[in-house]
Amino acid sequence: MKKIVITGPECTGKTTLTKALAEHYQTHWVPEYAREYLDSLNRKYEERDLLEIARGQLALEREIERKSNHLLFCDTDLTVIKVWQEYKYGRCFDEVSEIMKSKNYKLHLLMTPDIPWEFDEQRENPDNRKELFNMYKSELDQYKYKYQTISGSFDSRLNAAIKAVDSITLNH
Repeated sequence: MKKIVITGPECTGKTTLTKALAEHYQTHWVPEYAREYLDSLNRKYEERDLLEIARGQLALEREIERKSNHLLFCDTDLTVIKVWQEYKYGRCFDEVSEIMKSKNYKLHLLMTPDIPWEFDEQRENPDNRKELFNMYKSELDQYKYKYQTISGSFDSRLNAAIKAVDSITLNH
């Protein structure tokens, strides 16, 4: 099983690209568990909720992995928890950092914030997406994850993503 993660700041087309890639490769994709979790809360989320979201994301990934063919596309991974917790709270749960050390994703597609931000009830940060992008890039570098930066229009993003995925699936 080769797992490909689509990651980056909010409102950069992650979900749209993840769905399109899964359709192109005729496989499954893992949605962002945080959306489901946050929709179920009857209060504002707190820092402790981030650990529950991380655990839920991993559980959902394991569940969908069992149904998938040789590829699985993940609409985010724990990088989003680590970056957001460090950005908002100035620290990261040890459990999240430890899990990130052990994950073996084949490729991360890092989405650039070069498309317009759109309002969504769960989005919090329209102004610092470039700063957050740099934090994501730093995390991917720190963990030595293989990644490809994806930018431009939707068609450009999809074509670049397919090329990147093909390079790891056809040659390895």
